[in-house]
Amino acid sequence: MRQQRWFPIAALAIGLFAINAVARLVTRFGFDNNDDAAGTRATVIMFALIGAVLAVYAFSASRGRPPSQWLVPDWALGVAGAMVLTLLVGPFISGSGPFSGGSDRFFAQIALYAAFAGGGTLVGYWISVALGLDYRSRSLKAFTETRMAKPRRPVRR
Repeated sequence: MRQQRWFPIAALAIGLFAINAVARLVTRFGFDNNDDAAGTRATVIMFALIGAVLAVYAFSASRGRPPSQWLVPDWALGVAGAMVLTLLVGPFISGSGPFSGGSDRFFAQIALYAAFAGGGTLVGYWISVALGLDYRSRSLKAFTETRMAKPRRPVRR
């Protein structure tokens, strides 16, 4: 099952949604007096965790494959699936509806989710590039080593 093409996409989407579900449950049952500050803190922690998970994902994915193979299909579909679940299913976990806060809150969640997902991915990829562990750096290093290992051919005239 892990060899299926859809498995990493679904695992990423479910993992990111699970972070959201836990944050919503903690806010709902841990702070039952509707403390807005606690909800805001839980939301910030949730988005920070989403960014951290995607940073680790980008770091590990960039080591073995070029960005065109992992960023577009796996990352984009996984994050989009998690965002749809978070926006449409997540509010039912916390006891409200998807549009109960109004359209400004709905679109703010989309913007925050996209910003933290993109930021976390960039941080993970930049760390990989800075350490020279990404696919391109490793390919260039291997090319340089093979070029340096070949003896120089004398020029014949």
